Amino acid sequence: MTRVVVVGGGITGLAAAHALVESGAAGVTLVEAADRVGGAIRTEEIDGFRVEWAASGFLDSGAGTLRLIERIGLAQRLAPANPAAARRYIFRGGRLHLVPMSPIGFLRSPILSIRGRLRVLGEPFAPRGAGGVDESVHAFAARRIGEEAARVLVGAMVSGVFAGDARRLSLASAFPVMRAMEARHGSLVRALIAKRLAARRAGAVGGRAVGGPSGPAGRLTSFAGGMEEMPRRLAERLGERARVRAPVEALDAPAGEPGWRVRLAPGETLAADAVLLACPPSEAARLVAPRDAPLAELLAGIARAPLAVIALGYRLSDLATLPDGFGFLVPRGEELRPLGALFDSNIYAGRAPAGRALVRVLIGGACDPDAVDLDDGRLVTLARDTLRRACAIDAEPCLVRVVRHRAGIPQYVTGHAERLRRIEGRLAAHPGLYVAGNGYTGVAVSACVADGERVAGTILRGSRAAFFDSEPDF
Repeated sequence: MTRVVVVGGGITGLAAAHALVESGAAGVTLVEAADRVGGAIRTEEIDGFRVEWAASGFLDSGAGTLRLIERIGLAQRLAPANPAAARRYIFRGGRLHLVPMSPIGFLRSPILSIRGRLRVLGEPFAPRGAGGVDESVHAFAARRIGEEAARVLVGAMVSGVFAGDARRLSLASAFPVMRAMEARHGSLVRALIAKRLAARRAGAVGGRAVGGPSGPAGRLTSFAGGMEEMPRRLAERLGERARVRAPVEALDAPAGEPGWRVRLAPGETLAADAVLLACPPSEAARLVAPRDAPLAELLAGIARAPLAVIALGYRLSDLATLPDGFGFLVPRGEELRPLGALFDSNIYAGRAPAGRALVRVLIGGACDPDAVDLDDGRLVTLARDTLRRACAIDAEPCLVRVVRHRAGIPQYVTGHAERLRRIEGRLAAHPGLYVAGNGYTGVAVSACVADGERVAGTILRGSRAAFFDSEPDF
């Protein structure tokens, strides 16, 4: 199999196309409807401020991502986050609370009530969940650490990762590591202890975190010029194989003829032995609908949480009350509407001009989807009010930039794994057709890279599309 068309120039499609070319596949073509590659990953330079539209980085524990970065010659451009970025806050009861980093710190922290803290301490004695049940993240957390901690700590974490609703997201699909921890060790605490002991025996701790319930450990990392350096370099490596302003009009598999035909909007047709739909599931649904309406319905049913990002630049002299660290999250049910804020110029050097600072406020998500349609003025007012109430910042910003992601972040709601199995079953009837991207098995940058490279290998082997090739590593 030599001719492959990759539809979608986000990080998944780029990683897949690059892996195919590296493996010697001939006739690889990537087509992207927009005038640039990268999808949601975009770094905008404005008056000396470096504004990320979406992801601010990836965890350097993603070995596959680091290998790819090395192969494309970007290793020298890596920019690890400031160590102080490990300090994170949660807004509760009208003020910010530092998220405790140790058991003693947790016991002393007022982030939860005394009763809530005591309930968390009982986690090792909580019963295991019933097998075969696709439990929500909230239900799992409430069962293991109590209702209060589930809402405040885990609910905030879910907002930070998925902009999602913990009461609807599937534990097994959104946070498979959590499920694996309970299944193998019977307790999150016992699992963390076992992981730490194993790391020490292997000489791998060295003062670094070894992972936790929400996922793998690692240091948040970007590039000197921002996250867009990675998709740009991948596109450079692909050269003429990567085409922008090339929207796909239709996807055909003519009866009695081998392979696929990808019809582009200008009227050009690309012949392919395999087609990888690395575009959003809703777009994949549009393309497959004429051939397989049930498959299209399954793809279109993968929900997404819309999100608005409000970037605000300030003079450093006006930010004496800005905490150090990464930023803060707001659990749902608190008095502030946004999901939280990122202190970008605290996290990375070079995100703001000398004497300036950059903050991004996130508004919307699965619990507040209509927020993305508020006008710019209202979004900026909400963002500034949030910083005033959480951080006592009332200065006039010297930079304002509003970015909307109406497609937003995919939501792996309960039943997601079964949906993927049904998608696999439908794809089996269409040899040479594959799907990949953040709508299926992981929303983080490293998960998208891994998915793109995994599907590239599947294409090269001529295997059937599959989502469940591996289990969580914990």
